[in-house]
Amino acid sequence: MKSFDRNDGKLVLAHVLFAFAALLVGGIAGMLQGMVRGGTITLPANIGYYELLTAHGVLMALIFTTYFIVGFLYSGVSHTLGGKLLPTARKLGWIGYALMSLGTVIGVVVILLGKATVLYTFYAPMKASPWFYIALALVVIGSWLSGYGIFYQYSRWRKENKGKLSPLFAYMSVITMLLWQVATIGVAVEVVVQLIPWSFGWVDNVNVVLSRTLFWYFGHPLVYFWLLPAYICWYVIIPKIIGGKIFSDSLARMSFVLFLLFSIPVGFHHQLMEPGISSFWKFLQVVLTFMVIVPSLMTAFSLFATFELNGRAKGTKGLFGWVKVLPWGDVRFFAPFMGMLIFIPAGAGGIINASNQMNAVVHNTLWVTGHFHLTVATSVALTFFGITYWLIPTITGRTLTRKMNRSGIIQTLVWCVGMFIMSGSMHTVGLLGSPRRTAYTTYDDHPDAVLWMPYHVAMAIGGIILFIGVILIVCNIIGLLRAPKGETEYPIGEQAEGAEPTPRYLERWGIWLGIAVALILFAYTIPLIDMLRNTVTSPGYVTW
Repeated sequence: MKSFDRNDGKLVLAHVLFAFAALLVGGIAGMLQGMVRGGTITLPANIGYYELLTAHGVLMALIFTTYFIVGFLYSGVSHTLGGKLLPTARKLGWIGYALMSLGTVIGVVVILLGKATVLYTFYAPMKASPWFYIALALVVIGSWLSGYGIFYQYSRWRKENKGKLSPLFAYMSVITMLLWQVATIGVAVEVVVQLIPWSFGWVDNVNVVLSRTLFWYFGHPLVYFWLLPAYICWYVIIPKIIGGKIFSDSLARMSFVLFLLFSIPVGFHHQLMEPGISSFWKFLQVVLTFMVIVPSLMTAFSLFATFELNGRAKGTKGLFGWVKVLPWGDVRFFAPFMGMLIFIPAGAGGIINASNQMNAVVHNTLWVTGHFHLTVATSVALTFFGITYWLIPTITGRTLTRKMNRSGIIQTLVWCVGMFIMSGSMHTVGLLGSPRRTAYTTYDDHPDAVLWMPYHVAMAIGGIILFIGVILIVCNIIGLLRAPKGETEYPIGEQAEGAEPTPRYLERWGIWLGIAVALILFAYTIPLIDMLRNTVTSPGYVTW
């Protein structure tokens, strides 16, 4: 078995370690804010609750995820497209890493100095220091360059292997980065054209509705940028780990194409309660949002078909006989599987959020916070944890020991327990009307607010347990870096025998990008023209 290229391993490891450093700092901020919200501690006068909330959101939702995803995708592209990154692709990866790191450091410093307490959605008209927006721009530009490296490696492989079907991992990586490149156009325009000149004082006012629309053009596809790498693991890696086969290569590719088409023109479902947008265009984007359910159900079908076929091949019988032969004691499977399982209620919550009438009930409550903690902080995070337990040994030439595997199982269970308590409390108290993004308050001992407090305390307890999970994963990563020397396989699954051949049109990128652009233009052109004509402007406000 060929070992992982050493130079590529350095690039991947740099991204993964930076990701978990962000997870650690963001986890500290998250635990503290949960304890404040529960009324269990009082922060020192020089530390604000909303500073912690901003740092937590930026580090967890933007930095941890982006760094890990880039590192993971580069590892798979290197392994499946020639066994080694081309010098240009590797150079673009390092330049992207440097720009993202510079932006992250600047952004965190500005937040901790109290100059950017605008939360990770940085809604106008709250105005941060211009250096916060410059930091965001650097992170986005760096991620673009990293994406270009993946595109370069893929295009060169196709030129040298004309007529061949590209590896499934590489194909999915390209779609993931295409989704990111197209989606971040919105937030880049918002930051560079609107917010940076406004924050420097070069212009007096900002178009508030346009600013929020550009953010959510990016904000919802961001969810699928988080999810698609987890899906890559579920589709490509898990079948190999369980000793089975990929159910259908063509179904997997088609599901990713559908994510590319339908996950971008749907941002209005985050703005259903906002004025300034016609109800027709909101309805249209809600319909497109529900279209994303289709590839999610395709993914669920494919995964359980893989489990079923694997069980049948090993002689199991009965409706759920396949459950008995799954490797429950292997953290490489167990952590991602728990992520899959929890994605079922997480996805159901997403349907509620996207429905106009039901959204009116849960909008701006802790229900929403509980929902995305189930998606990104559970389904995605657990899958990333499971990947880490084999990825670090693979790129460092080490092995996953029984002791480390057992520690990983414990860490996964701790995370699930903490999230069950915290997210469950958030969902419940959200239905009771408790708002999100607010510090501890009893609203002058209003009866409703007093009723919320036990749930807030439970949220704090869950947050503390989750922070223990963060400490465990960090300790486990240190253990993996010190594990015994050895060869660890990069687990890429193979397609099941007898599966239908993959249609060649799935790799005709011009078709799919053309359809995606057409859907985006159809969903956004007229609303954006209306926002420019009926301008709602505001000066900046510092509310902290």
